Amino acid sequence: MWTQQRNFFYLAIVSYLFASSVSADAQIRLVNPDKSGLTRCSGRIEIYHNNRWGTVCDDGWDLYDAEVVCRELDCGLALEAPRSAHFGEGTGQIWLDDVSCLGSERSLSGCQHLGFGLHDCGHDEDAGVICSGGPIRFTGDVLCSGRVEIFYNHTWGTVCDDNWDMNDAEVVCRELGCGTVQSAAVSASFGEGSGSIWLDDVDCSGSERSLTECQHRGFGTHDCTHSKDAGVVCSVILPKPRIFMIPAG
Repeated sequence: MWTQQRNFFYLAIVSYLFASSVSADAQIRLVNPDKSGLTRCSGRIEIYHNNRWGTVCDDGWDLYDAEVVCRELDCGLALEAPRSAHFGEGTGQIWLDDVSCLGSERSLSGCQHLGFGLHDCGHDEDAGVICSGGPIRFTGDVLCSGRVEIFYNHTWGTVCDDNWDMNDAEVVCRELGCGTVQSAAVSASFGEGSGSIWLDDVDCSGSERSLTECQHRGFGTHDCTHSKDAGVVCSVILPKPRIFMIPAG
């Protein structure tokens, strides 16, 4: 009888510890070997578990999974869910495989998966994400005013001014921490950009977290030229810092 009670006691402890380790949120980070032109919100996904960083296999990897990562890292919405070690191959452990998120989970480790360390992958299948948070900027002499540009598909591009209004501009000012909107500039008021035009017919209610969360025609779908690049003037006015070299002695 005592032996049975002791075995049951040990089993209960093991079950409790296992449940605790599974339910606890693991640390997560994005690793990008090429930092040029990219942001903290894009990269290879790595999870810290059992005192080691490891990667996530891309089996079944999709935008629902990426959405959880972007939200967990406060990086806005998921734009892409790159696979096949798009951001380079990791090393060491592969912690998660067959990840299946609904998209509403608060952490990637809270989604369904095979279990930590269980996989049939190599690092050539490391998963990554590209999130909306971060890849937006102003061009000009002031930090909180200028032509609006978005980073998508590894390239900075502009926004067409078709239907561009104060609601759209308000979202940009808030997303960049630049206060409230003062004006929504049209007709390339801050100069013409070059390359891609990523968004057209943007239609924000004004409450969205990110410009890419607003309605639009789809990335890269437009009927514009850079003469119609959109801009914004926000309430915060901060000049861009300048570096001066003072000759010695």
